[in-house]
Amino acid sequence: MTEPLLDRDALDRTTAKSGDQWDWSGGLEGRRRKAATALFALWSTVVMLHYAAWGPAFVWVVTVLAGAYVLRVMAAPQAAVTARSTDQRAVIAPDVSRSPVALAAEAWPSVAVLVSAKDEEAVIGALVKRLCAIDYPADHYEVWIIDDGSSDRTPQVLQQLQTVYPQLRVLRRPPGAGGGKSGALNAAVAQARGEILVVFDADAQMQPDLLRQVVPVFARSSVGAVQLRKAIVQAEALDFHPDRDNFWIRGQQAEMALDSHLQGQRARLGGVGELRGNGEFIRRAALEQCGGFNEATITDDLDLAVRLHLNGWDIECLMFPAVLEEGVTRLKALWHQRNRWAEGGYQRYLDYWRAIAGNRGGAAKTLDLAVFLLFQYLVPQMIVADWVVAGIRGDGPVLTPLATAGLLLSALGMVLGLRLVAAGTESPTHWGDRLVSWLRTLSKTALGLVYMLHWFPVIASMGLRIAVRPKQLKWVKTAHAGSGELAIELDDLDSDHS
Repeated sequence: MTEPLLDRDALDRTTAKSGDQWDWSGGLEGRRRKAATALFALWSTVVMLHYAAWGPAFVWVVTVLAGAYVLRVMAAPQAAVTARSTDQRAVIAPDVSRSPVALAAEAWPSVAVLVSAKDEEAVIGALVKRLCAIDYPADHYEVWIIDDGSSDRTPQVLQQLQTVYPQLRVLRRPPGAGGGKSGALNAAVAQARGEILVVFDADAQMQPDLLRQVVPVFARSSVGAVQLRKAIVQAEALDFHPDRDNFWIRGQQAEMALDSHLQGQRARLGGVGELRGNGEFIRRAALEQCGGFNEATITDDLDLAVRLHLNGWDIECLMFPAVLEEGVTRLKALWHQRNRWAEGGYQRYLDYWRAIAGNRGGAAKTLDLAVFLLFQYLVPQMIVADWVVAGIRGDGPVLTPLATAGLLLSALGMVLGLRLVAAGTESPTHWGDRLVSWLRTLSKTALGLVYMLHWFPVIASMGLRIAVRPKQLKWVKTAHAGSGELAIELDDLDSDHS
């Protein structure tokens, strides 16, 4: 294993000296300057591509090379179905040679399940019930709920739950404790005893044998973390949900299938699998080597994923089992959530550019990061300038090949991801059923492509905003409404355990 990167107590040789405005350990210092410099470079590149005779040809070359890389990632042999869980959902492991194996009772590592909760009275009771009913050796796992300054009835619900579930630990942080979700998780990690740390959001739903399925993946010493596919409960729950046909819910369903397939394929080919905050399993030793959760970021999961890879760890991404979570149902909520994801995702490149450019993670991961940086964050920021310059010159946009390639590759990824989900959740035996399944996949993909267009204004506006506005860390909690199954009243606990 390489020397730890971004240790809280010692600076790495590949990073800048302490106090340098470009160093991540300087907190927020220099972030706006780096974002502004990057944006200026991107817009200048667009102008150059328009005025240089070789500009359009250069764009086509980049499109072919980067597109071929992503196509190779998506078209690589997909995961193999290796087992069946108790609810008949297929467990899809990275490949047969690396499938999870059964462990002897005494070999199961200790696990600490961590949930940061702020004003989650609508869902926290049901979540604790699920977590405390997980099928795992009782003396090998504990459940930690961090009440992060809640102002609703969350503290009262948790207090009563503690009288029912002996493995439940509650850590209360006062309002304004600082550090957001990262601060809450760091506080719990310091007290928890698990070798494997499992992070869920308060609205998470999981199957009882989840830990027994996923923990064996850590038998490979190079695995620092495992990320489960995130599934949208309104679209994929077995019971009908009133928001099932909501456009934004359907779009998120296709988006999550694309993302899970893409992350799994990237990890499988030696690239960069990423964490997604909900349903993430982390080896404690890996987290400690990276210096814990970064309290100077608004996306702890994306930040930690990069640091794990730069420190020599791998992240596995599994399609099954999945973790269910609530999707947002309105454009305004989606806009705020995606802006936070976009800013945190882009910020890590600005924070850790020295280590990435220095090939700290190895050639395969550096290339993977560069290609997906291009498609996810750079092209959307360049498109506005491309249109402006094209309008001034009276010619066409030069980035059309790159933007089109991104959309077509997204469509392919959606089809492949949705088919993997269907393979694990459907069992069509008649050709007519298989045809209907494929038509349903294509319909979801078409809707998903329209939905994915929102990422262009999200990324473009984010890049401009962080380049011109002073940065302020602000964690905005996604509201979890719960439902009949999710919400639990205090009186229900008394009746269930009287």
